[in-house]
Formats: sequence, C-alpha cells, structure tokens
Amino acid sequence: MRYISTRGEAKSIDFEGALFSGYAPDGGLFMPQEIRTLDYNTLRTWSAFSYPELVKELSSLFISSELIPRKELNDLIDSVFRRFRHKNVVHLARLKNGLNVLELWHGVTYAFKDLSLSCTGQFLQYFLKKRKKHITILVGTSGDTGSSAIESVRGENNMDIFVLLPKDLCSQIQELQMTTVIEDNVHVFIAHGNSDEIDEPIKELFADADFARKYNLMSLNSINWSRIMVQIAHYFYAYFQCTPSMDMTPLPAVEIVVPTGGGGNLTAGYIAQQMGLPIQLVAVVNNNDIIHRTIQHGDFSFSRSVKSTLASAMDIQEPYNMERILWLLSDCDGSLIKTLMEQFYMSKNLTLPEGLHRKQTQVLFSTRLSSKVPRCHAQSKTCS
Repeated sequence: MRYISTRGEAKSIDFEGALFSGYAPDGGLFMPQEIRTLDYNTLRTWSAFSYPELVKELSSLFISSELIPRKELNDLIDSVFRRFRHKNVVHLARLKNGLNVLELWHGVTYAFKDLSLSCTGQFLQYFLKKRKKHITILVGTSGDTGSSAIESVRGENNMDIFVLLPKDLCSQIQELQMTTVIEDNVHVFIAHGNSDEIDEPIKELFADADFARKYNLMSLNSINWSRIMVQIAHYFYAYFQCTPSMDMTPLPAVEIVVPTGGGGNLTAGYIAQQMGLPIQLVAVVNNNDIIHRTIQHGDFSFSRSVKSTLASAMDIQEPYNMERILWLLSDCDGSLIKTLMEQFYMSKNLTLPEGLHRKQTQVLFSTRLSSKVPRCHAQSKTCS
C-alpha cells in the first residue's frame, strides 16, 4: 500500500513514511492510494470479530506485511489493548428505542483517542527499534489529544514529545494529565491563544524542511494517517453490534452520530462507508460549527472567533481532516483540492463548488448543539 498527498504533488510513500510524517511536503495530508471495497462475505466474516480483531484486520489492509509481518502486527495490537479497563476494550451500551452508545472511553486517559494513539505509539516503537532512530513529536491540543499522545509515548528514550495546550481552555483533568507527567521525554507548554492558533507555529516548523529533517519531526495529531486508520474499526464494531441481522439483502443501514471537532473521527467513518459498510453518518458539532455549515451550505469558512464551550476538545474552527473528506468526494482530484485549500488558508473563506457540495450532502448529514460555558456573575455568584 502506498500513500499519496491530498494535494497531488508529493511523492508517494509507504506506511512507515506516512506514520513518521506530519503534513505532506506539498501541504496536504497523506491518504492511501487505494481504499478496498469489502464484499458481503468479508463483512459477514468480520461481524463475528472482537474490536481488537477488527483493528488487526483493518490495519493489515493498510500496512504491508513486508513492513510489519502479520504475526508481529497482531502482537503489537494485542499488547496495546491489554491496558484497557473493559474486557471488550470498546462496549456498546444499549438504551431505549433502538438508541445505543458506543463507549470509547475505557483507556488510560478516558479519551476515545487512547484507542488510536496507543496503537500508533506501538507502531512508532516498532520501527524506531529497527531503525535505531530518535524522533521529536509535536502536538497541539485542545484537551484530549495531548494527554492521550503523552500516555502513548511517555518514558520512551527514542522519542521526545512537545505538547502545546491553550491556557485556561482545557478541562482541569486534561490539563493535570499533561502537566503532572514527570518522565524526561515529555515537555508540556501552556500557550496563549486557542487550539487553532497554537497549531500555527507547529505548521511553520513542519514547513521548514531542513529543521524538520534535522530533528526528525512528526505529529500525533489526527493529521497522522495511523490515527484515522485505527478509528475506522469503531464503525465496523458499532455496525456489527447494532445491525439486527447479517442475513438480510441488502444489509440494513445503521445511523451513527459522530461528535466532531477536527473531523478525524468523521473521516474514519466516511472511509468505512467507502469500504462498503452501510452506515449513515451524522456529524454533531458545538457552537464552533464550520463542519455543520460546510455540510449544510457548502460554507467552509471561519467564524469571527472560537467560542468556548463545555466540550473544549471540540472548540475548533479549522477542521483539517475535512481536506481528506473533500479529496475523497472529488474522486481524489489533488489539483482541485490544492486550489481549494490554498484559497481557504489564505482567505479563511471558501464556498465549495456546487458539484462537490452536492456529493457531500448525499453521504454526510449534520446538526449543531449548543454547549456554552456558563458565565458567572461576580456580585450574585450565580451562573447562567
């Protein structure tokens, strides 16, 4: 399997290259050159698999056995999920009236990103030991990514991780998870600005090719393909747990509601859909609603400011993974995506071409929920 940039100008690389990369040299994001469509018999076979088994099967589609032999890949993934609190790693809680909740919070930091970042940490360690390399990991976080990324690499002597978190904009528990780690390879800095703003210096460092090469820079944000790859398993597991029968033709559709900020988990869901999984995706955002406006109206543009909400990890108005979704919707037209994204980053304002927006509305749905942070009034000491 080779990986190519969404902007079409970077050379193709293998999984190891994509794993150790941040942005592609042309500014795009790496994606697999081919996404396999699974037939009915494969889906039926997979429906009996546990969550870890699904991660193994999916990973084997995107990681060449020449890079990581299948037995070693299985062992890496097994070692990751032994640390999770629930015996099934992921659990589907069944509520009333056909409503279900997929519990993805049974990892060390209680964030769903523990699932993908724990695997990514093991993949990194596998290659670093073989190559005898040291890397420098840069992470900007609005909350959960930082603590999960730290947990996946803490204490390792062949990697250093530098995390930037926005002052007063993360939850207290997430800030403590990051700032109380004492391992020598973990470096955490509190910065002024919102999560989008602290991503800017990180982008500049990756754009400096000489600097990035000298320090072996890489990212564990969801620009890293490995995280998207593992998250695809969430959707297969949810579908197989929810579908009433695998004996129906065609297979019944299952609606999956996806809370999203940077769009990484939504991207994983759309790839699962592209692979033949009959799911309907509904993206749910908070008051930072750029993804909702993009899906509903083709309005991919910044708001005046990032709004603080109770879901601080979703307080994002630059959802970089939408570039991956738009690339897939455009039939992998790198030239078009390059033009659109350059316009977006230059003007912070983009209206999707009519044809592209029409395709998007056929496969993605969305809604917006308000989750404002309560404002406290000093005199009365009441909150509203």
